[in-house]
Amino acid sequence: MPRVDADLKLDFKDVLLRPKRSSLKSRSEVDLTCTFTFRNSKQTYTGIPIIVANMDTVGTFEMAVVMAKHAMFTAIHKHYSLEEWKLFAANHPECLEAGNVVTGEMVEELILSGADIIKVGIGPGSVCTTRIKTGVGYPQLSAVIECADSAHGLKGHIISDGGCSCPGDVAKAFGAGADFVMLGGMFAGHDQCAGEIMEKNGKKVKLFYGMSSDTAMKKHAGGVAEYRASEGRTVEVPYRGDVELTILDILGGLRSTCTYVGAAKLKELSRRTTFIRVTQQHSQVFS
Repeated sequence: MPRVDADLKLDFKDVLLRPKRSSLKSRSEVDLTCTFTFRNSKQTYTGIPIIVANMDTVGTFEMAVVMAKHAMFTAIHKHYSLEEWKLFAANHPECLEAGNVVTGEMVEELILSGADIIKVGIGPGSVCTTRIKTGVGYPQLSAVIECADSAHGLKGHIISDGGCSCPGDVAKAFGAGADFVMLGGMFAGHDQCAGEIMEKNGKKVKLFYGMSSDTAMKKHAGGVAEYRASEGRTVEVPYRGDVELTILDILGGLRSTCTYVGAAKLKELSRRTTFIRVTQQHSQVFS
């Protein structure tokens, strides 16, 4: 018989972070740098744990260069040739990432099977249609909370992948226990993204699409295979210029979050987080 899990599951839009007493005098005092040692590979990472998604529009070499300046990194998409990689890369330490999953038991299974970092998220992305096409998914905030708890009990780590539409959502993902946050749509439309700038109705735009979309599969596989459906959409996003300003906006928002809840370091944010349920995120008067 089918089973119904009646426990409440929440998304980023359903909560706000409760402010708390803080001894921080300025946002500039907040340290966003984290150091992680991975359970299985024993590799160590130090930096700001924000990742550009491995989508061919945003996970580019050009994006990686800018992100590296801020001690962040990019999950390079898999469609570059070996020759292109030889021109771009030096030697990098490796760790094993697996996913995507949304349940604690799968996180535990993957970590015990040798993975260091588990990607969490099924269907929350801005250009993902998996939930529409398949009916499968899990509200991202609850997924992160539950998966982080399972991972951290085994000294593993998780990436919150998808569902963030603003810096506040990034902060909520970290507050929920994510070690890393992966972003796609928030980095779309910039100079460092792949694709040409186009003009539509007098406005500059760039294409952004899911990697299971018709667009991506026609580009890389010649089309959608007969046995499956497209699970992504293709959209035109406003051209946003250099990605530097977007990076600074996200990091500035994170520092403000930490200041409001009294976390001197980003790694302390989850310990200082209390979520409150809300029916509205912000005023819609001028939306």
